[in-house]
Amino acid sequence: MDSPALLLLNKPFRVLTQFTSEDSKATLRDFVYAPGMRPAGRLDYDSEGLVLLTNSGPLQTKLADPRWKQQKTYFVQVEGEIGDDALARLRRGVQLNDGMTLPAGAERMDEPQELWPRDPPIRFRKAIPTGWLKLTIREGRNRQVRRMTAAVNLPTLRLIRWSVGPWTLDGLAPGEYRPIDAVEIAKFMAPMAARPAIRTNAPPSKRRR
Repeated sequence: MDSPALLLLNKPFRVLTQFTSEDSKATLRDFVYAPGMRPAGRLDYDSEGLVLLTNSGPLQTKLADPRWKQQKTYFVQVEGEIGDDALARLRRGVQLNDGMTLPAGAERMDEPQELWPRDPPIRFRKAIPTGWLKLTIREGRNRQVRRMTAAVNLPTLRLIRWSVGPWTLDGLAPGEYRPIDAVEIAKFMAPMAARPAIRTNAPPSKRRR
């Protein structure tokens, strides 16, 4: 059996989180040659940022299954003024059509200096301000972050996944990837193998990215 392998990839905007496409859309195959590997979780076509690829079923489960509640952090550009009430609601959990979300980490942030320009750029409306949120969740519902910001009247304009578990995008330009060494993978897996998975509030049909 092959040793567990893990790649970190910075998925560009408008790229499918898969290796094949039936309608000529860009896929991960346009950026990385990784036979035998598959994404650990999803990232929407219109979102950017960290995608983890692995050849290991157990590692994929620990990374992507909502029962393990891996922490994921997003940098979110939103339309509107980010008020204290919106932050408080996100921190408590917001009601979506598939149930209440778990409490999230939510804070205002300056525009991240390490970010790249998006192609195509965001379309702004001059009369409406924008701001940036740092949002940390431990669930993986479909388009969850976009639905959460919409629920507090802050529509998402741009969404970048910055981190999953202990790994971040640091040093990766769009389309670039890097491997994680075996020692780091083993360190991540060891403590989780010693404890049971945590239950999730998300309905089984919604457990995907």
